[in-house]
Amino acid sequence: MNKPDIYSGRLTAEEYQRNFADIKPALSDYEAHIEASRCLYCEAAPCIPACPTGINIPSFINRITTDNIDGAAQAILDANILGGSCARVCPTEILCEQACVRNHEPEFSPVKIGRLQRYAVDNRQSGEHPFIRLPETGKTIAVVGAGPAGLACAHHLARKGHNITLFDAREKPGGLNEYGIASYKLVDSYARQEVDFVMDIGGICPEYGLQLGHNLSLDQLRKQFDAVFLGLGLGGSRSLGFQGEEAKGVEDALPAISSLRQCNDLSQLPIGRRIVVIGGGNTAIDVACQCKRLGAEDVTIVYRRGSEQMSATDHEQAFARENGVRILTWLQPSSLVTESGYITAVQLEKTALDANGKLQGTGELTSLPVDTLYKAIGQHFLVDSFANTNESPELNGNRIVTDDNFRTSLVNVWAGGDCIDKGEDLTVHAVEHGKRAAYAIHHYLQGGSDNG
Repeated sequence: MNKPDIYSGRLTAEEYQRNFADIKPALSDYEAHIEASRCLYCEAAPCIPACPTGINIPSFINRITTDNIDGAAQAILDANILGGSCARVCPTEILCEQACVRNHEPEFSPVKIGRLQRYAVDNRQSGEHPFIRLPETGKTIAVVGAGPAGLACAHHLARKGHNITLFDAREKPGGLNEYGIASYKLVDSYARQEVDFVMDIGGICPEYGLQLGHNLSLDQLRKQFDAVFLGLGLGGSRSLGFQGEEAKGVEDALPAISSLRQCNDLSQLPIGRRIVVIGGGNTAIDVACQCKRLGAEDVTIVYRRGSEQMSATDHEQAFARENGVRILTWLQPSSLVTESGYITAVQLEKTALDANGKLQGTGELTSLPVDTLYKAIGQHFLVDSFANTNESPELNGNRIVTDDNFRTSLVNVWAGGDCIDKGEDLTVHAVEHGKRAAYAIHHYLQGGSDNG
């Protein structure tokens, strides 16, 4: 057989630049002031509880209208130290902006809270750090995982004067913001710039290339440090479970997104002509749209239920269609067709709900030719993170169990982010987990009860 149609340099330099430019350009001063003036500064503002980190949205928007940009940024960063990246990647359309009273008549158009948040953070005067670190306490905390949860936890504990060692398995910090978000959402190395800003407060010592369960032990950390926070994320990708899954051209979506984000020259990145993505979440949308923007001609997302059940928001689904991505619902893969070690097609089975509402295959089959098939069917927690550990945190399925203060079943270990069994897998939720865990850890270190 001929090798699948996968090669690099499908587009011109100008096309690559255009396709991977910021999809939400920053507001100008004039645009920001006009948009901020639309806020009604509600006394019981519904947008505040709709924000997982509890940013006082009317307060920061009001400060924009009075040209107090530093004050606006301070109000945001006090609640969400990663407010810059969250302004770019948060699904604001289902959070704060969905709650905005401007959604009702006569306008039916919410205040653009996310873009105003970005405007405030981006235009803060970058002189002194906006936070002052308290005198050192002598207490030490190990934060494992330099993603949003770990960074938020480390920052809040550093503000209290504690010393934090920040461990991460990768060579760069940032977690999914650095490795797993579509590059047109976080452009110009913004994720790394934000990490540098977090670190600038002092008291945070990074240690990279150290992975829990491999060259780092939870037992060792518990003995060496006064407290431990686990922001491990979900490091394993789920399998389809079909013969041929090891064939060339069958890939996990997150590593593909990571490769693109770490690539300095997109013209050198090979891409297939015919792409199929299995899954219905934001990762599926991101990898599909990026493939299309790299020059793939035929990109299809396949999801086993209806579009209403997709975890990707309506906004994300519409964005995919605008990018020329086809979304096929009520279909699931039934087998992979391979030849000479390469995937050539995926066979799909129509699905439906039975009388009890349970999803089942109908037996009706179709197939799609494919050069590359991406699996975006979810991630799972790597339980070998606790290999060679005498005492491990309690798990619920493949997530770490925590109490309301994010403490695990181990007395001096807290956890947050995607690896725990609370909330949605969103950056803003991870930030809130890390922040609240930091409050509980500080209380514990001050001699409070061990559950915060």
